[in-house]
Amino acid sequence: MSPESEQQHRTPFVPNDDPHPWRRLVALGDSFTEGIGDPSPGSPGGNRGWADRVAEVLAASVDDFAYANLAVRGKLIEQIIADQVEPALALNPDLITFCAGGNDVIRPGTDPDEIAARFEDAVIRLSSSGATVVVITGIDVAFTPVFRPFRGKIAIYNENVRAVAERYDCIVADQWALKEIQDPRFFADDRLHLNPLGHHEVARMVLRALNVPNTLTPMQPEPIARLSWRQARSNDLVWARTHLVPWVLRRLRHQSSGDHVSAKRPEPLPVAIEDASQD
Repeated sequence: MSPESEQQHRTPFVPNDDPHPWRRLVALGDSFTEGIGDPSPGSPGGNRGWADRVAEVLAASVDDFAYANLAVRGKLIEQIIADQVEPALALNPDLITFCAGGNDVIRPGTDPDEIAARFEDAVIRLSSSGATVVVITGIDVAFTPVFRPFRGKIAIYNENVRAVAERYDCIVADQWALKEIQDPRFFADDRLHLNPLGHHEVARMVLRALNVPNTLTPMQPEPIARLSWRQARSNDLVWARTHLVPWVLRRLRHQSSGDHVSAKRPEPLPVAIEDASQD
């Protein structure tokens, strides 16, 4: 295959001289894609998130854009595949974002290669529809003591995700390389989910991967507050009591934060163009 035909074949090479080619976006995944950590009372489900922000930008340049978000917090990859893949395809999207496996990777005893095999099964099905598929790698957690022990597993899983994307012509939005959000100030109080600043930066990353021009600019966090050792430990205790202990108890009880939660945007709906200026 010549370089010219290779470039025409691969979906990442999307011309941007004219408005983007997509008219229907469907987002699949867990809390990351649902938008947890980015509360917005005016958004469906009460959370906005990076996928909503991407949809707002895409909707601003075409007249007939629609967006659905099937992601549900706490879901493992098998649940995402079982509950979201076929419903997503039934909506006839021409653009799909798929981020799954993160909750599996951070569970003790799981194998990132086995998780990736299930990821590939889903990508095969999604890509067979002819839609452009965007996959997202996991974040580099070297900056956070809580999740640093999982860094190696995440790195292995990411390499698998990139390999799958190469095989099936997916676009890779590389969150591992997104250094801007490797900073506690881009995370919510639970230290797990991105806050509005973090979701904004991920939206910018995805739009760059799609080669879609936009006016979103970097958002600067407040300077890091100087805390005494005692204040820092007190904050750690509050975090553990409020967020870590409930998370551990759910694991022990085989419960999920997504139990009894429905997709916030199960049908493709128009996106208000004015939403794109909320940042």
